[in-house]
Amino acid sequence: MKIDVNSDMGEGFGVWQVCDDAALMQVVSSANVACGFHAGDPSIMTRMVRLAKAHGVGIGAHPGLPDRQGFGRRELPFSADELCQQVIYQLGALRAIACAESTRVTHLSFHAAMGNIINRDATVALQVMQAIARIDPDLIIFAQPDTIIERAAQSIGLPTLTLFLADRAYDAKGQLVPRGKPGAVITTESAVRSRVRQFLLEGTVTTIEGDLLPIRARSILIHSDTPGSVELAAIVRNEIEANGGSVCPASEVLLG
Repeated sequence: MKIDVNSDMGEGFGVWQVCDDAALMQVVSSANVACGFHAGDPSIMTRMVRLAKAHGVGIGAHPGLPDRQGFGRRELPFSADELCQQVIYQLGALRAIACAESTRVTHLSFHAAMGNIINRDATVALQVMQAIARIDPDLIIFAQPDTIIERAAQSIGLPTLTLFLADRAYDAKGQLVPRGKPGAVITTESAVRSRVRQFLLEGTVTTIEGDLLPIRARSILIHSDTPGSVELAAIVRNEIEANGGSVCPASEVLLG
């Protein structure tokens, strides 16, 4: 089975960076590139695109709310139209950089609070997806399974790829445990390896309450700001390959 390994990347600004993006780019198959609002800048975005192209990694837009201080994790009161404008602006910027580097953006993954806001309202989600489809009807939308974002994208014909978050805890309802709560972010190599193996072999994850939760996904996410993200992503890739899978960019996964 073909499985994608993705990470949110380029989430620095100027001389500041979250992780070793160059090292991580050698492990993942898809890079979700911060587009300048919650993190990133033109220089970093260009560097990410060049690295991704050199390593055969799929390039994705990772739009977020305009909130550097809060790293895009604080919900701010934007209208649906403003959210559409923000997504279009960020996607357009990365598409232009990719075009200048003779490559293209293949997917989009919403960042943090922006994704949470869109995923709570079917009307807003549909409006955002319609805006995206007018720009690129073939753009792959990354989403967690059985969510408003996934259904909105599918309703207008945008391709989707569902995610399993290897470094985040799930609750019994299939929601991510909020950051800041004990056990919400999973950083130990043994725990990540065990979770990925369970997902690959059984299609489940053990929730924070101790229950088994079915997970329908073809892409595994490791956040670049999780401590030890490069090593954790390598573990994810190793487990996929050790269990008979192959690691491929999102566009190749969807081809089957």
